[in-house]
Amino acid sequence: MKKVSITSLGCSKNLIDSEQMTEVLRQRGYEFMENEADADIMIVNTCVFIEDAQTESINCILELAACKKEDKSKKLIVCGCLAQRYKEQVIREIPEVDAVIGVNEFDKIADILDALPAGGDSVHCSEKPLLCEAGRVRTTPEYTAYLKIAEGCDNRCTYCVIPSIRGAYRSRTIENIVSEAREMASEGVKELIVIAQDTTRYGIDIYGEYRLPELLRQLCAVEGITWVRVHYCYPELISDELIEVFRTEPKLCNYLDIPVQHASDRVLKRMGRRTNRAQITDMIKRFRERVPDVVLRTSIIVGFPGETEEDFDELLDFIDEVRFDRLGVFKYSREEDTPAYSLPDQIDEEEKTKRLEAVLVAQAEIDDENNSRRCGSVQTVLVEGRDELAESYYGRTYADSVDIDGKVFFTSDRKLSAGDFVDVELCEAMDMDFFGKAVPMPERSVLNEFTE
Repeated sequence: MKKVSITSLGCSKNLIDSEQMTEVLRQRGYEFMENEADADIMIVNTCVFIEDAQTESINCILELAACKKEDKSKKLIVCGCLAQRYKEQVIREIPEVDAVIGVNEFDKIADILDALPAGGDSVHCSEKPLLCEAGRVRTTPEYTAYLKIAEGCDNRCTYCVIPSIRGAYRSRTIENIVSEAREMASEGVKELIVIAQDTTRYGIDIYGEYRLPELLRQLCAVEGITWVRVHYCYPELISDELIEVFRTEPKLCNYLDIPVQHASDRVLKRMGRRTNRAQITDMIKRFRERVPDVVLRTSIIVGFPGETEEDFDELLDFIDEVRFDRLGVFKYSREEDTPAYSLPDQIDEEEKTKRLEAVLVAQAEIDDENNSRRCGSVQTVLVEGRDELAESYYGRTYADSVDIDGKVFFTSDRKLSAGDFVDVELCEAMDMDFFGKAVPMPERSVLNEFTE
């Protein structure tokens, strides 16, 4: 039983876990199938962050369980955050599951699968935190790769289950991270997307100080890398030193993902956040003054327990004042084993939906203004592919991260390949996407050839 399929759900950090499991199994001689129906062993790496993610994970498990009913020789393995959090329930309620593997056992995946025919232990969910340094079989396009710099989280926001599942914050060393970046660059990676549950906290646990600025400088020095992009920077730890790195490093995309979650000081305090509206606004002002073309993405939670109409109005006022370039909004998800679960004044789903839609309307107006301002500009685009039906190429600018932001569709008189960088004039916007045309390369003359 050496044919395996892996279905990875949830965030990019989960995806890296799946890529590391793939490498461990590949070294043990396992063969990977794209279609679960062709696999002897079906693995699903689950997410449990919010209710929608749990539902998606459970539905995927049930679909694979149905596949197993048709072929009882197959094995079904449930991994990841849902497995770690609900191990007993998964085994008890879905008897088709042969093994449950938590977030701290990925490095033992091959041993666990090898033991399956012999009826090995079905539950593998150690509480000892893992910082896996295994190699990876990357599943992203060859020119783009995620680079996880830490595991776990120390923030303890009252709505979040991640610290109880993933454990305390654990940084990788700068040497290991940069070494992985160099290896990926040698394989053709041109864009590094730096991720952790909180990237701004990087280094505090192993160096005694925050070292994200130094890490970013070293990553920008890696030969072959063109773009370095950073996700999940908590606003209270964005220092002047970090802003200066963005200002001075050409390879560092002026794109920052800062999950502020709310703007009412009262709600922020109930959320267990470590900042307030004035501090967030001041940080954004300082960043934009020193890096005028910075693109700021954030995430907002509406309907948190006790969020009053006044709190929500303050949130809308904040959104109008700050005018984020990118904004994602989520309804509060009431999660067991979190402090917010037991808070009074829970808000009903209808009101949550109403508030979510109001935020979307407010942000849509801001998006339209931002898009109008960008129309007519020339932007460097990372080519991702070609749509033959539309007879156009597509890709992303520095302002667009993979899978979560928009794309640029454009025509070009010259042939391009995925991973190329090309200057594109943005001519028209539709929602978060742009349409444009590649800027012709300057003609080479005899004089140019002579001087070059």
